[in-house]
Amino acid sequence: MIRFENVFKRYPSGREALSGVSFNLERGEFAFLTGPSGAGKSTLLRLIALIERPTRGTVLINNQNTARISRGRIPPFRQRLGVVFQDHKLLHDRSVFDNVALPLVIAGASRREIERRVRAALDQVGLLGRESHAPITLSTGEQQRVGIARAVAPRPDVLIADEPTGNLDPDLSREIMELFTRFNEVGVTVLIATHDLELIEHLPHRQLKLVAGQLAADSGRGGS
Repeated sequence: MIRFENVFKRYPSGREALSGVSFNLERGEFAFLTGPSGAGKSTLLRLIALIERPTRGTVLINNQNTARISRGRIPPFRQRLGVVFQDHKLLHDRSVFDNVALPLVIAGASRREIERRVRAALDQVGLLGRESHAPITLSTGEQQRVGIARAVAPRPDVLIADEPTGNLDPDLSREIMELFTRFNEVGVTVLIATHDLELIEHLPHRQLKLVAGQLAADSGRGGS
């Protein structure tokens, strides 16, 4: 489902964000991506989302080599990929409904299908009935839930998240992790970048640890 083979990412500044990273995340698996600030977590997620491309090595998503996906094919590629950002990236001049509907509108879904999927996604995150609200009127935790609803409305195969609990208190953080767990339980492959080791230490999921751009540990390989 997600496979990195000896992946390097060097930016024009000369900084090498990833160096020889290799791992395989199976379909339906749930894993955390950990490591200190600057370790390369966000870069790795950006490679999965085709926001960046690797300098060397191979990134395979759903058996597709991302190096062979042309610019014009990136939008349909991303339709099977849900992305959740730490800062929500919501459009504050649009309603909750319109924010969640955005990827469906881009994909050309019918109005009826959009309405059905948006309501279903908001129901899944506990915000059904807030469709007409402006995001600014919601709490930080509710705004994060809107971001998650937007990510899952297209029914992605893969859901990735970059520090989705970074701005939340412990109770809200646990609620957000429970949401990701529920999506995983219905077959969605989940990869979450987080620095909150206390939050995830008791969760039974695989951990991939990056240090200085290298994969320093992988609990899916016997904790190596």
